[in-house]
Amino acid sequence: MARIPIIKNNRRLVVGIGSALVDILIHENDEFLEKTGAVKGGMTLVDYTWIERTLAMGSGRATVVAGGSAGNTTVGVGKLGGQARFVGKCGTDQWGRQYENDLRKQNVDPALLRSDSPTGRVLSIITPDAQRTMFTYLGASAETRPEEITAGSFTDAAVVHIEGYLLFNPDLIQAALIAAKKAGALISLDLASFTVVEQSLVLLKKLVADYVDILIANEDEARAFSGHADEKLALSALSEKANIAVLKVGPRGSRISHAGKTIHIQSMGDGTAIDTTGAGDLWAAGFLFGLVNGYPLEKCGRLGSACGYEVCQAIGANIPDGGWKRIKRFL
Repeated sequence: MARIPIIKNNRRLVVGIGSALVDILIHENDEFLEKTGAVKGGMTLVDYTWIERTLAMGSGRATVVAGGSAGNTTVGVGKLGGQARFVGKCGTDQWGRQYENDLRKQNVDPALLRSDSPTGRVLSIITPDAQRTMFTYLGASAETRPEEITAGSFTDAAVVHIEGYLLFNPDLIQAALIAAKKAGALISLDLASFTVVEQSLVLLKKLVADYVDILIANEDEARAFSGHADEKLALSALSEKANIAVLKVGPRGSRISHAGKTIHIQSMGDGTAIDTTGAGDLWAAGFLFGLVNGYPLEKCGRLGSACGYEVCQAIGANIPDGGWKRIKRFL
């Protein structure tokens, strides 16, 4: 398949916009997860006290790292040596300062808005099958106002990558989409979670049809979006709405559809995982890094697969240095 001739003026910058969130990771069994009443693999909005109570019930020690879906993606681009910027809002507290410092250390320009509210956080419960179920307190990240996002937020961007969680704020995601188009960028949307898709389906389909160039989904999200359990039908429905459509199917790899053709990308490794936190975010990082650097789609997909595999061999969304060395063999 040919390279994608749609990046303007040789731009290379990937800008992510989303929730600036601190990740809190705990390992628990299925019985513990059932007590929360959540669907495994989904995302539920909660208040901060709920997270505190649930942590108090836990049996193990928590791991705390900087996170957020689009934030993870931009960090991945930065670690690959690419140009990356993150747009989001966090608090003026210790967690907000740490979040900004972490972005800078990983070659990401932190275009952060500030609030007096606490920095948002996500409690991820990781079960023995390596699946993670998320409970999110948005905090300051939920206070981003549509008028704060302008074309200037995305100056020089080749791609603006939007996390699907912004669908919970329809005015904000629409402002981001309009601003990205005014800035002359391609728009990439990661559907984020099947619960997000189910709760925002009508709005989501309209926005994808009107604005989105690159649509990224896993099998659960694609099923919720398309109504099809069959992967070929689901991918076809995604590709009707976007120039490039990606369907990720875990250990069976991924499928990339563009211009009526489909490429199958094999997964890395044997399918084992320690923790799937950030797998989709880092897949997007590798794919978008390849795209803005003019790689053929197949190579973009292989790079995404390598990033997704390596992050599953670690706790949280931070790939160790050894993993990045292995990934860079694909460059």
